[in-house]
Amino acid sequence: MKGPLFYSKILLFGEYGIIQDSKGLSIPYNFYNGALKTDDNPSEEAKKSNESLEKFTSHLEQLQTEQPELVTFNLEALQNDVKAGMYFDSSIPQGYGVGSSGALVAAIYDKYATNKITVLENLTREKLLQLKAIFSQMESFFHGKSSGLDPLNSYLSLPILINSKDNIEPTGIPSQSISGKGAVFLIDSGIVGETAPMVNIFMENLKDQGFRTMLKSQFIKYTDKCVENFLHGDFKNLFQNTKELSKVVLNNFKPMIPEQFHQVWQKGIDTNDYYLKLCGSGGGGYILGFTEDLEKAKTALKDYKLEVVYQF
Repeated sequence: MKGPLFYSKILLFGEYGIIQDSKGLSIPYNFYNGALKTDDNPSEEAKKSNESLEKFTSHLEQLQTEQPELVTFNLEALQNDVKAGMYFDSSIPQGYGVGSSGALVAAIYDKYATNKITVLENLTREKLLQLKAIFSQMESFFHGKSSGLDPLNSYLSLPILINSKDNIEPTGIPSQSISGKGAVFLIDSGIVGETAPMVNIFMENLKDQGFRTMLKSQFIKYTDKCVENFLHGDFKNLFQNTKELSKVVLNNFKPMIPEQFHQVWQKGIDTNDYYLKLCGSGGGGYILGFTEDLEKAKTALKDYKLEVVYQF
């Protein structure tokens, strides 16, 4: 048995901000993917994934009992498949901010949800919000608190524009130019990031009035501008606003940036060769980079492996 593929995602803009109603832009990242599978000779990793699926199944049973009006599953089929050794075969790195649990949630919903909303129907805003609500409850098993956006992105395989908490829509993004000098890229920090502790730090910081003011007047302001610049293909302003965003993050989100990257981060701002920002909740995993000149960025960051996500 092998199910359909579900892809990883990248939240280009909006990490942490969307908790406070900033805009956000999330795009599928087809470099990584995962699918539900059963094998006759499962590897150790497959067995571990199967154990995790068993716990996840209990979470879904509880969810269905508590909120049957939100979502119901064919639990019998799911339980039987898990007993038969089903696992999630994934190339998506965990704790890297590219949506490993999101792809799994999307795959389970796709295969086992009853009355599911499909990608083929007319996706009204109501249906998107309903899907997001379902995915948020499903994914909370992995993170404690989930926006539901990662699974939504993975399930639809479309770029998603977040206007506010209750206003999301599929969107088009400017087409890539493979010969373009500008690029969005990923750097591997070499550390696995844990989402929950990072979100907890953020929630603690929110209790501070100064932090809340900074969030509104700087972080959300530049995030919203970056989303608009990117969607309109206004790359000149995009880089100016990304630079400002990069500064704000370095000054106010230090715990989310692995220590060995503090100087690298500052160097990008000083030289304008590249600008770094968080990819997901930070604390490790990938760091997202933006550059107007990919070759320059590669030279400046020669100690790191760059994965290009998008070129323009």
